[in-house]
Amino acid sequence: MDFISWGIQLIKDLISSAGYIGIMILMALESACLPIPSEIVMPFAGWLAYDGVFSLTWVILAGTIGCVLGSIVSYAVGMYGGRAFILKYGKYILLRESHIKASERWFEKYGDLAIFASRLLPVVRTFISLPAGIAKMDFKKFVALTFLGCLPWCAMLAVIGYYLGENYDTIRNYFVWFEALVVIGLITVGVYYLVWRRKKKSSGESIRSVGEADK
Repeated sequence: MDFISWGIQLIKDLISSAGYIGIMILMALESACLPIPSEIVMPFAGWLAYDGVFSLTWVILAGTIGCVLGSIVSYAVGMYGGRAFILKYGKYILLRESHIKASERWFEKYGDLAIFASRLLPVVRTFISLPAGIAKMDFKKFVALTFLGCLPWCAMLAVIGYYLGENYDTIRNYFVWFEALVVIGLITVGVYYLVWRRKKKSSGESIRSVGEADK
């Protein structure tokens, strides 16, 4: 059994033995920037709900609460450790500088909204809490937006695992394409917004120029 297969089996064993607490722990670890794939955790838990072991509602809530708890840990690391600390020790949990930069760009560009919207994005969703902590974002708002952003992600994965039943293993391949589509969609919206803003700015400058010429 290779390392990846071993890791997946470990995830399944923890969920099977620890129940909702296991789901919560694994999702907390992912949101605390550890390489735990939510695309394995939540669909497997959803399948166990399909099999009558769990309640689907509680699976979703356990996953979401876990995400929030792990995100709070990342937020605290960002707030108290700072960027230098993260870059120095992040390599030990496979956290690269490119991950930090991608998350920082999102947070700088979209501010508080990034905490909610980025939960559907690969890489960024895991690390977005770090720049929020570095920026000392309002904690209550951070927790609320994190919960609201993580809830649909956990629900979607769990529901897909539930309805696919024993075929839940096949969804990981589909989520690679799903995440790519989300990224393309967000880039398209971002480009449209920048073009619209530039046109609006140009229009405003033209109006001012006409007004100055009339004086």
